[in-house]
Amino acid sequence: MDHQQRRLLSLPDSGSGLAFAAVFFAFSLFPSLLPRTGLFQGVVSGVTVAIGYGLGALLAAGWDFLRIPPLRGRARTITVWTVRVLIAFVLVSAIWQYVGWQNDVRSIMGMDSIDPLRWPIVIVVTLVLAAVLVLVGRLVRRLFVVLSTWLDRILPERVAIVLGVGILVVGFWFLYSGLLVNGFFTGANALFSTRDTATSPGVTRPQTPGKSGSPDSLVTWESLGRQGRNFVATGPSVEDLDAYHGGGALEPIRVYAGLKSAPTLGGRARLVLDELIRTGAFDREVLIVATTTGTGFLDEDAVDPLEYIYNGDSAIAGVQYSYLPSWISLLADQQAVRETSRVVFETVHDYWGSLPEDDRPELYLYGLSLGSFGVESILQSINIINEPIDGALLAGPPFVNTLHEELVADRLEGTAPWRPITQEGRTARFTSRAYGLDIPDGPWGPTRIAYLQHGSDPVVFFSTDLALARPDWLDEDQRSPDVSEDMVWVPLITMWQVLADLPAAGSVPEGFAHLYSLTENARSWIAVTEPEGWTDGDTSRLIGFLEPLQEDDDPGI
Repeated sequence: MDHQQRRLLSLPDSGSGLAFAAVFFAFSLFPSLLPRTGLFQGVVSGVTVAIGYGLGALLAAGWDFLRIPPLRGRARTITVWTVRVLIAFVLVSAIWQYVGWQNDVRSIMGMDSIDPLRWPIVIVVTLVLAAVLVLVGRLVRRLFVVLSTWLDRILPERVAIVLGVGILVVGFWFLYSGLLVNGFFTGANALFSTRDTATSPGVTRPQTPGKSGSPDSLVTWESLGRQGRNFVATGPSVEDLDAYHGGGALEPIRVYAGLKSAPTLGGRARLVLDELIRTGAFDREVLIVATTTGTGFLDEDAVDPLEYIYNGDSAIAGVQYSYLPSWISLLADQQAVRETSRVVFETVHDYWGSLPEDDRPELYLYGLSLGSFGVESILQSINIINEPIDGALLAGPPFVNTLHEELVADRLEGTAPWRPITQEGRTARFTSRAYGLDIPDGPWGPTRIAYLQHGSDPVVFFSTDLALARPDWLDEDQRSPDVSEDMVWVPLITMWQVLADLPAAGSVPEGFAHLYSLTENARSWIAVTEPEGWTDGDTSRLIGFLEPLQEDDDPGI
């Protein structure tokens, strides 16, 4: 193996690697959709610096391998110093503006400002993490060298290099997809299944017959799971509803089945239907079939307003399909949420469809986050053609939602991706914290589908396309009000930044990112369900009542 080939494999320390690392560090400080703590910024910067160093070193080694003549003499000196000055300017500028950028994002979301005292945390975490990642990269590099050197003894040199690279890539892929991924999912499932057995503080078994887990229920309290117990044991009581409406309230019906409530999906679906029949849910004004998030979570900020709107003349049903939070379920449980949504819906819908049209509740679907993915699987099913539902509310649709993606892509020219107009708004419409569902002005059909989404929600707007293509939601005339004007697109970096935003999407005030507030959900339900006799004054009164109840709780998704 000659010197050039060894250099390609060894990727020695290089000025190019350090230069790219410095530039990538500057880019990592650029604002993204969400504000960052000092620790989180250090993690983002550390990974970005390591990527920059590796890319720079790889390009330098490739240049040498291809035997491209290097610059020499005066030309080299001028070029090197010009590049150094430009890098220094970009780096110093980014460091100088970083605190201001972060405070701008925080100001948009109503958060307290930060000061430069976070810099030591950023620097230390960045250096430590980047050093660890570079060390891991060097260990991998060493494996390439050893394997290719051994193959060079029995094969032509270039074949040895290609084969060595191929063997290690395949080996690492099997290690990643087999051991690491499966091990991670297995460990996560074991961890969160244990958490599912716990009961949140202050949550006690309901005694009213309209709740699953009560003494009259067909579902045991213990089998509901943590989020199921939270769902059935909370929400407005008859007294709460009477206090708002002045009397006449019914006990809201809440039906739920946990993973342990029945051994099979079909059994859980049938159990939910039996609970709906037992509680008299099909005699109520509205029935909501809700798809939960990964943990089995149903957002109280979405279900409570509906019960206030209808003074308890409502029924809401949900079924757990996983122990994992949505950010893991998004990778591991897409098939589970799809199957659960369809089986539960078909079981309930078949019974509902058999009832006289004038003697059954209006039927709606609801899903938050990964739950909206399940709702879309229902909306795309042929099973609702003969007996269509009355509408659906999908909040925070994740980037895996194909129907949502198609609707946004087919939007009316000139409308923004965070609030598109598609098919003249006849069936599907979009809303956010600052805007309602009254656009466009044309008729909204008998089946109303509403997407509630924030422009600052990375769960909605992440895409691998961000690596190489500038998103139109960063265009000046299509940028959401809750996205900083200072956010710019940088190839590869922006994709990584928005990806890094995903775990923090529930760590901001409600009304931003992936936290959808009581008032947003209330306005959406009013628009989708069109309560009889409801007026704008009723909406204002309800919003005024709900706003003091707004809390920044852990979303549990």
